[in-house]
Amino acid sequence: MNASQTMAGRQFIAGRRIASGEATLLSLRAVDGEATGHRFYPASREEAALAAEAAQQAFAVYSQTTPQQRAHFLCAIADELDALGEPFFAIAGQETALPLARLQGERARTSGQLRMFAD
Repeated sequence: MNASQTMAGRQFIAGRRIASGEATLLSLRAVDGEATGHRFYPASREEAALAAEAAQQAFAVYSQTTPQQRAHFLCAIADELDALGEPFFAIAGQETALPLARLQGERARTSGQLRMFAD
């Protein structure tokens, strides 16, 4: 998955991208408040309810997994995070005004923590 796929601006519920309203929330550059070109759809009450229902159903399945399966799942998330490259950093840099080295460090820390919990 690349940053363009993750920046769809829609809710991701039960494996589907969902947006019932209009994309009215703007992504802004931290340095000057100008729009980045990315828009997001605010979640409706119905979408929030769908997300809660999907989470409850997922918990029923996930709670039956083995520790090894959970570890594999956490490592897969870390791998996907690590695979996000330049487009991810470009967007994160615009929205936060943090330098590239800091963003790379934050990503490494986050994926490292996921792997630590997997161990």
